[in-house]
Amino acid sequence: MFLIDRWEEIFSTIRKNKLRTFLTGFSVAWGIFMLIILLGSGRGLENGVRDQFESSAVNTLWVWGGETTMSYKGLKPGRDITFENEDYDNIKSTVRGIEYIAGRTFIWGDNTISYKNEYGNFSIRSVHPDYGIIEKVSLLEGRFINHFDVAKDQKTATIGIAVKEALFKDKPALGEYVNVKGIPFKVVGVFEDDDGRQDNQRVVYLPITTAQKVFIGRDRLQTMAVTVASRNVEDSKRMEEEIRTKMATRHLFDKEDTQAMFIWNGVEEFKKFLDLFAAIRMFIWVIGIGTIIAGIVGVSNIMMISVKERTKEIGIRKSLGATPISIIYLIMQEAIFITGFAGYIGLVLGVGLLEMISPHIQTEFFRNPDANLSVAVGATIVLILAGMIAGFIPARKAAAIKPVEALRDE
Repeated sequence: MFLIDRWEEIFSTIRKNKLRTFLTGFSVAWGIFMLIILLGSGRGLENGVRDQFESSAVNTLWVWGGETTMSYKGLKPGRDITFENEDYDNIKSTVRGIEYIAGRTFIWGDNTISYKNEYGNFSIRSVHPDYGIIEKVSLLEGRFINHFDVAKDQKTATIGIAVKEALFKDKPALGEYVNVKGIPFKVVGVFEDDDGRQDNQRVVYLPITTAQKVFIGRDRLQTMAVTVASRNVEDSKRMEEEIRTKMATRHLFDKEDTQAMFIWNGVEEFKKFLDLFAAIRMFIWVIGIGTIIAGIVGVSNIMMISVKERTKEIGIRKSLGATPISIIYLIMQEAIFITGFAGYIGLVLGVGLLEMISPHIQTEFFRNPDANLSVAVGATIVLILAGMIAGFIPARKAAAIKPVEALRDE
């Protein structure tokens, strides 16, 4: 019964001060609303950038040759560094911690690919089998280039969905032969790239050894991709150093010559990205909580005024036997209710707005802005703490009121 009476008194106080309560609650609701919008927007930006990373394995070292800028053992600068199959074999067999490894060479020129009377110009990439895993190729039919194709110089091809649609229309492609620059290759698979980019669907993958013999005339590799099994930054740096040292020894250049060979460390870059967005999230929480604090001050002020207005009433309560703790509970309950209710409205509006705009804001670097469960839980905890803080000082002031002085208060 006492609990019901307490709630009735809280609602009675709110009804007497509707405008004051509304304006105070609005500041809290706005703070939570902005916190949710900022966190959701930050998550949308993070999702967009994460998708850019995860279009291929995020634990990949991409290695390619450059041009020497330093003399080395009597050799002049300005030499082109190009990789060969032996480099691939050497790294694969000697560098510790490799999960997958693949070489890649583009076929340039007139890349006309035809099937019967249909033809088109597409990107041709000659690769090792692990490349499909590294680039997260999603097979729709058949298979990717395999080790038998590479070992036996097979004329096989795995084509993108856009290539199939252009050349085969609605007809099946598996088992058919396409002419790649006039050479017949058997279609063994159809894929769709995970990142959904149209240019990645217009690709034809060939066994690297076959392409080297048919189109290039030498065992050249333009790029090598190596994934780090542990996904550990320290391991990736150690592997990066090993690869640079081995290639410098094999190709006779100074390993300190950064222009002779390039290594893009995806593990390290992804870690930097995660650290950056962790800092952004922290900054957003600081800004959001700062806005909420402004609302807390407002709630605390309104409760101080409420205590002042009810001084005589509180004195009578205490003279009739009310304990200080019961007075504290009453004031804090009112503060938590105002803060919690207003904050919940801000939370619902923020989540609702994010859900409403999310399908309409999908760009390359901004996708699916939302407030997940952890954000909602975090905001709820902030609301409860805000209410407790807002009510604590006025509650202590109310509990300290002496009945005799309260009865004299005008």
